[in-house]
Amino acid sequence: MEIMIAFLVGFPFVSALLHGIVKDNKTRKVITYTSAGLIIFAALMFTVTYYIKGGGYITFNEEFLIGGLPFVEIVDYLMVAGEVFLVVLITVLSIKYKKYYAAVLSIAQTALEFWYEFSGIKPKNQISNFYCDQLTIIMILIIAIVGTFITIYACGYMDDYHHHHGNEVKDRRGFFFAIMYVFIGAMFGLVLSNNLIWLYFFWEVTSVCSFLLIGYTRSAEAITNCFKALWMNLLGGLGMAIGIVMLGVNHSVTSLQGILEQDKSLIVLPIICLSFGALTKSAQLPFSRWLLGAMVAPTPSSALLHSATMVKAGVYLLIRMAPAMSGEFSGYMVGLVGGLTFLAMSMLAITAYDGKKVLAYSTLSNLGLITACAGIGTEETVWAAIFLVIFHAVSKSLLFQTVGSIEHQTGSRDIETMHGLVRRYPYLTWTLVVGIAGMFLAPFGMLVSKWAALKAFVDTGLASGNTLEIIVSTLLVLCICFGSATTLFYWSKWLATVLSSNPSDKRHKNTISINQWASLFTHGGLMILIVFVFPLISKYVVKPYTAKVFRNEYAVISYENIILTILMVIFIFVIPIANYFLIAKNRPFPKADRYFNGVGTPDQIGFVDSFGKEKKEFLTNWYMEDIFGESHMYKPSVYTSIFLIAAFTIAAIVTGGVC
Repeated sequence: MEIMIAFLVGFPFVSALLHGIVKDNKTRKVITYTSAGLIIFAALMFTVTYYIKGGGYITFNEEFLIGGLPFVEIVDYLMVAGEVFLVVLITVLSIKYKKYYAAVLSIAQTALEFWYEFSGIKPKNQISNFYCDQLTIIMILIIAIVGTFITIYACGYMDDYHHHHGNEVKDRRGFFFAIMYVFIGAMFGLVLSNNLIWLYFFWEVTSVCSFLLIGYTRSAEAITNCFKALWMNLLGGLGMAIGIVMLGVNHSVTSLQGILEQDKSLIVLPIICLSFGALTKSAQLPFSRWLLGAMVAPTPSSALLHSATMVKAGVYLLIRMAPAMSGEFSGYMVGLVGGLTFLAMSMLAITAYDGKKVLAYSTLSNLGLITACAGIGTEETVWAAIFLVIFHAVSKSLLFQTVGSIEHQTGSRDIETMHGLVRRYPYLTWTLVVGIAGMFLAPFGMLVSKWAALKAFVDTGLASGNTLEIIVSTLLVLCICFGSATTLFYWSKWLATVLSSNPSDKRHKNTISINQWASLFTHGGLMILIVFVFPLISKYVVKPYTAKVFRNEYAVISYENIILTILMVIFIFVIPIANYFLIAKNRPFPKADRYFNGVGTPDQIGFVDSFGKEKKEFLTNWYMEDIFGESHMYKPSVYTSIFLIAAFTIAAIVTGGVC
């Protein structure tokens, strides 16, 4: 497995180097296809090897030499050089664009980490630098399959992108693809790392990569938004660095798995610091603005940031630390911030008519629910969180890519321009429908996972004798109920829009490239496939993980939930099909004319009013901006989240972490 790990982490960096060197676009596409195929194959082989040989701690033997030096020692040197390169890069760009605060944050956290590692204060205990279990396997498959197919999609998309923008945006596709593959390599390193210093290094690489991708166009808006993403993630990185130093100095903990072996009541403050970094990476309140600003980047980078990488790094770390947060101030803080983000962003999504902005709000909302589940930290909530990660990664990647293709076909991503899309671009419409259905309809797992999360929050409150825990659980139940209701509203609104049409809508020529279709159909197929293998994933992957971490067996999918899921499948598929073959096919329903407030026109798309003027039908949605608009919702949500973070941090300091 050591060689496979070295390949998974190292090969994307080699691919990035090739992308940066090669200038020919056709050659670049060949490199992308080859790299994607090799990475997916390596990830699948790694998964098979794990289930044959087992995982756990993975240590490179001293005999594993490269150029006469131990592999681990070489990696340490490369990481030190990488840290220096990153801080110099950020400092130079910060000075160039007069964003000095980013340079200060970068220098501060790098100086802290270097002092910790080279001053002799770091514990000398030997640890395994890598660790692999079922959660690692899930993340590796998401990164490999979803992440690399996004790069395949980008081959055709970036052709269209630069064709539409002409000389407005400088063609830097080599740089774009290189950063995407660095991103993928860093994510592999992050989810495989057990060494906290190694994890921190890959964490910072993803922050810088997102900064560079968001600023791809170098427009004034792109520069502003990419520095916003950078300083927020650097602030989280500083919090994470403080947490790592506290764990090492006060508790001699230098590994991620070592955290779970400690008395959780004694490490509340370091966990809060690490959670602070995870909250910023996952763009939870009050740090949500950076992810909304990332929409200025080309669609492939948005898909990569919002689905397989970046934001998943934060929730991955929270899920890892979930047992250490359960029943502690750190868990209450994370849970309430996540619940607030879920509810607030669901409401704000109602007011958005830009397709990518709706997807961004939805991403923030779903990450909030995953965060809340991790904060509560029970076996049920962790089970739900992992499935939310899986379904969200595939569905949201599919949706971002589809909306990007719709924009190139129609010239707009405004939901109001998508009326009749099912007649104009039927295949694109159905990939969009599969993605939307995956987010909120049965029998897709997002709905089942939300049901499991709701049940877990209720069970936690009922079983607890702790007043604070009862209050937190009750608030989270309210958040998930109202948040799910608003989720139903904005997804149904969009779904009805693309499926509604009038007879004047004609099918248009589709100019989407084959590589874009390859990614869209692969994502759509995965979305449907996961529905059917959902119980198998639970039985052989997720349940073994939760049983090992929590050291007990619990039937997360109860008999009642299985019956409920079967009924959902029947209602969604069986009844409509039976209705068609038994009733509608033999006795077609009579077609009724549309009713208008006047004399209907023969084409059924308008009417003649009382003054004799012919008027056309126009459908539009209600966005409730006067109720849920950003001017009403955003600032109160930010202030509330800041209060929650500050209050629980102060409580942890005052009480010594004891609830």
